[in-house]
Amino acid sequence: MLLKTNNLKFTINLKYILPICISVLAVNVMSAQEIIEDEKEVASKVIDTTNKQKAVKVDGVAAVVGDFIVLDSDVEKERLQLEAGGYSTKDITDCELFGKLLENKLYAHHAIQDSIVVSDAEIRRQVDYQIEQFLQQVNGNMDRLLAFYKKEDEKSFREEMFAINKSNQLAQRMQASIVEEVEITPEEVRSFFNDIPKDERPTFGTELKVAQIVAEPKVSKEEEQRVIDRLKQFKADIIENGASFRSKAVLYSEDPGSASRGGKYTLNKKKPQMVKEFREVAFALQEGEISEPFKTDFGYHIITLEKIRGQEYDVAHILLTPKVASEAVVEAKERLEKVRERIVSGDITFADAAREASDEKETRNDGGQLINPTTQDYNFELTRMDPELYSQIQNLKDGEVSLVLSEQDRTGNTKFKILMVTDRVDEHTADYAKDFLKIKELALDEKKIRAVEKWQKEKIMDTYIKISGERKDCEFSSNWLKK
Repeated sequence: MLLKTNNLKFTINLKYILPICISVLAVNVMSAQEIIEDEKEVASKVIDTTNKQKAVKVDGVAAVVGDFIVLDSDVEKERLQLEAGGYSTKDITDCELFGKLLENKLYAHHAIQDSIVVSDAEIRRQVDYQIEQFLQQVNGNMDRLLAFYKKEDEKSFREEMFAINKSNQLAQRMQASIVEEVEITPEEVRSFFNDIPKDERPTFGTELKVAQIVAEPKVSKEEEQRVIDRLKQFKADIIENGASFRSKAVLYSEDPGSASRGGKYTLNKKKPQMVKEFREVAFALQEGEISEPFKTDFGYHIITLEKIRGQEYDVAHILLTPKVASEAVVEAKERLEKVRERIVSGDITFADAAREASDEKETRNDGGQLINPTTQDYNFELTRMDPELYSQIQNLKDGEVSLVLSEQDRTGNTKFKILMVTDRVDEHTADYAKDFLKIKELALDEKKIRAVEKWQKEKIMDTYIKISGERKDCEFSSNWLKK
């Protein structure tokens, strides 16, 4: 039911908000939550050694959930982290935040029980990335960073960040595993919609369908061959003369994300990270082998495979991007101007022109229709549209063709495009036939919520949980007190 969904809005929002805030660590507060590792150590802090199930109140411990503890101070820290992330907390009570902390610890505890694996190497890379981001904010001064977070040394800072990230990843993967097999039938969607009172049905905002035709300046075959030959020279110098692959990547690679690291990336066979062509070459190499030059949408690469560690592959690459001649840029713009003139004069439709002349293979066969990356359909809700796209179409009337616009692609080269709003659906109350996909998404979300509720209800009863002090007076939505 929709009312049920609305009642759970706070819980749903926190599922997405809290992981973001924890990972960003944007304020001068570090979570003191920890995994209980040593039973003897725990006994002196939380649990009576004569009876593990009998809790001893220790100042500062608000709750024990399985193998995890929640401290009194964690509630205020969560509030500060939310506010640092730009979220208003004036309508969020301490009890609600505390309940969410209990929920996260329940997830993390059972993730361990269910043998959900979180790679320590992956967590360390997250920590490395976070620290790099933090250091940029303090001009690279580690002492200032440690002072800001009130940590004595870098080692303890990294250890605490590692614990936070790992707990957070465990909780997220446990949540995902609970709902990963939840599916919904068309009949369930219909029942969900029919059960919503007519005066409570959701309102969907104005939506547009947008199409575009793209003209990309062509790279000459001579320029492409120049880049290929240069990469072959790099490979020969490394193999025949013992030159350093990493050094060449630092000096010559045009990948801003990896050049400073000697072109290094770690790929995981189970988690696609790079484009398909890159992964296929990398996973086909033997340790120490260097690939031949190959092409992706970013340019031409050579890869060396440094080490295989189970499903993880440590690779390094050098990227060179062929340069577009100024004459090619002029030609592409003029070509698109002529296409626009044909459309405006009525000589050809926008859709047929896209199929005939667009250089964008992803949209060309669909008559230039853009796909919304969030919903995977052709509809863009006006209030949620990408700001750049909105700025390009906001003054267009339906069926009007934009002027030729220029922008840079992901490799930094200039390309040109024209746009048209091909359809518009004004703001309206939900209609089952017209809005089936959106209604299906709402129905599926509710079914997932029910699955999570059922899981929580069962696991709370199966898990050692102790709530201390004034926190017992909270009115929880879940049965944390096991009444």
